[in-house]
Amino acid sequence: MEEQRAPVANPQLAAALAWLIPGAGHFYLKRRASAVVFFLVVFAAAAIGCALHGNLWRVVRTEPLSIPATLASMGLGLGYFVLRFVADYQGDLLARTYEYGSAFLLTAGLMNLLLVIDAWDIAVGRKE
Repeated sequence: MEEQRAPVANPQLAAALAWLIPGAGHFYLKRRASAVVFFLVVFAAAAIGCALHGNLWRVVRTEPLSIPATLASMGLGLGYFVLRFVADYQGDLLARTYEYGSAFLLTAGLMNLLLVIDAWDIAVGRKE
């Protein structure tokens, strides 16, 4: 069995920060270099997705699979809401790069969700 260490920080705060801004949870946990790298990777994936005119998912009533895709896109945290509501970003379905851009945007959200889990594990002492 794995031995569990004492918590090093507030896991709820670390996870919330990690979701809100990619890398912020790791920054809070004093893993500054990792935080910067994680922010750059997720930001670059989202920026490439937007540059390729990908789909930033929204729930479509007639498409049940749009729900998990929207949740994955929301993994971008604050970036999702800024793109959707402030910048009014909408991908271009007719762009030749639409599918690639959509894959980048989904990947950026899913990567950030993995960072949320990682920040949680570090905060509760499961990971060094």
